[in-house]
Amino acid sequence: MQSKFLAATGCLAGALALGVAACGGSDNGGSSSSSSGGGGKTVAVYSSVPLQGAARTQSEAIVNGAKLALEQAAGKAGSVTIQYHSLDDSTAQAGSWTAEAESANARKASQDKSTVAYLGTLNSGAAKVSIPLLDEAGIAMVSPANTYLGLTKGGPGAEPGEPDKYYPSGKRNYVRIVPKDDVQGPALVTLMKQDGCTKVAMTNDKETYGGGLAKVIVTNAKQQGVNIISNDGIDKNAPNYRSLAQKAKAAGADCFLFSGIINNNAVQIYKDFGAALPTAKMYGPDGVAQASFVDPKQGGVPKSLDPRLTLTVATLSPDSYPAAGREFFKTYSQKYGTTNVDPYALYGYEAMSLIIDAIKRSKTADKADVIKALFETKNRTSPLGTYSIDQNGDTTLTDYGAYKVVNGEMKFDQTVKSAGA
Repeated sequence: MQSKFLAATGCLAGALALGVAACGGSDNGGSSSSSSGGGGKTVAVYSSVPLQGAARTQSEAIVNGAKLALEQAAGKAGSVTIQYHSLDDSTAQAGSWTAEAESANARKASQDKSTVAYLGTLNSGAAKVSIPLLDEAGIAMVSPANTYLGLTKGGPGAEPGEPDKYYPSGKRNYVRIVPKDDVQGPALVTLMKQDGCTKVAMTNDKETYGGGLAKVIVTNAKQQGVNIISNDGIDKNAPNYRSLAQKAKAAGADCFLFSGIINNNAVQIYKDFGAALPTAKMYGPDGVAQASFVDPKQGGVPKSLDPRLTLTVATLSPDSYPAAGREFFKTYSQKYGTTNVDPYALYGYEAMSLIIDAIKRSKTADKADVIKALFETKNRTSPLGTYSIDQNGDTTLTDYGAYKVVNGEMKFDQTVKSAGA
């Protein structure tokens, strides 16, 4: 899909004090250009994430991070003024993103002639809806969270016709700043191998993200010699999963992994497998790595499961980031009144920072030039580390963070150098 602490450039600490992003240098993503392009024009940037339901906390962190990046840039990219519009791709009835809401958001952004970029989505399934619409309109899309392989690349874990079917124009318009699932899958397998798992029971939610990630995990597990004894698709509306859990118990499972998102009954799945497999180690990807999953007060799993849980997110320990990143973490905490910053604040901030940077580096601040600038991003110094965007639209970053759960909160445990990534 889907830890903390950001800094757009090495001079962010000074920018924070001034309330603007007056940085230059590495702020241009590694390109030596002082052009601010656009001639004082005004452009629009839209975001689309689910602001209702179980993923609301993640999504609000993305939006808040994006707002903070724009605030520090004084609402501008060089001489270009940016108008930001936050959209919701969820509904109260569904409690999660819907294809109808995401389609409406993408069309709204496309119909605004001033739109140059779309920040989203949280869910990979939603991206499958919006990428083609925005591609036809020639609008750049920057995702802070999508990890499904098939959005940018074919191979194990992707479906036939992917990714080309998402780009009707024949040109790429989509980039992401989070490593895709052919990195996360091997990271999870590496952790399970380190922990001595001999029989892993896995379920997946049959959606784009969960089903695709499960395929990557099965493929990489064979390469690393980890035994996946089952990969069962679940009904997200089922009242319980006791029969699947008993099946895993009968097969002698000593580890369990759910490949999916929290919205798809993840808490119930872990409760049922936790009860049936009382000593099994339990794992989860970034789709469940959030406060509403680990905190019982927010409807998350019971604390009795905490010692057994390991979750992966593409963010690392706070002390792994540069000083400006640590300074940002403090600033974000103070601004939004939280001591436990959601990991996706990092990605919302960097996604908007990258968009601002691309507009600055573009010659005209027109749609086509912004897309071109995004794909020309090389050796960008960022709170995520130094990265480039490759020809497929993927980040060159590959490290994942492993998190333990302690007293209802995620705590960084280790950086995973995944085999096969």
